[in-house]
Amino acid sequence: MRIILVLAVLFLFSAANANPVPTSDDAGRFVSERGFMARIGDVSEKVEAKASELVVNAMGFLGVPYKRGGTNSDTGFDCSGFVRTIFEQTAGLVLPRSANQQAAASEKIDRSDLQPGDLVFFNTMRRAFSHVGIYVGEGNFIHAPKPGAKVRVESLSVGYWARRFDGARRVPVEAAAAGTTP
Repeated sequence: MRIILVLAVLFLFSAANANPVPTSDDAGRFVSERGFMARIGDVSEKVEAKASELVVNAMGFLGVPYKRGGTNSDTGFDCSGFVRTIFEQTAGLVLPRSANQQAAASEKIDRSDLQPGDLVFFNTMRRAFSHVGIYVGEGNFIHAPKPGAKVRVESLSVGYWARRFDGARRVPVEAAAAGTTP
């Protein structure tokens, strides 16, 4: 959403620089004639709907067992297999297979900017981005945690996860809205 707004501002700024002395009426007329704000609204609504869909779909897998290398609900998931499956089933996006590759393919965001559907990463194996989950809102995330456990929702503020938090990422808005590979 922020990316879209930044692009809109940059677009208006560049249009303003093309005409050295535009008035606010000129800019408003320009935006209105091209339906630019309506298109931004359409994309942001689609992205928000996809984020809600991602979370609802992910919740449908609560209780599925962890399986190293697992990529489906019949046999179980590992963390990145779970995230990859949710994004593919819900948004038609094929994310890379490993957590560190998923981090590389997504956009870094501040923890304070987390929104449902964003990815949260942890250092659980003494290396960056070794575990991933999907943020579901209100300080919680869903993930496939470890052997012997099942897909579950946990709080980012729990000591174990808080100490190992490695950053938040967002799948690019354009990819989420278009349903393409990032």
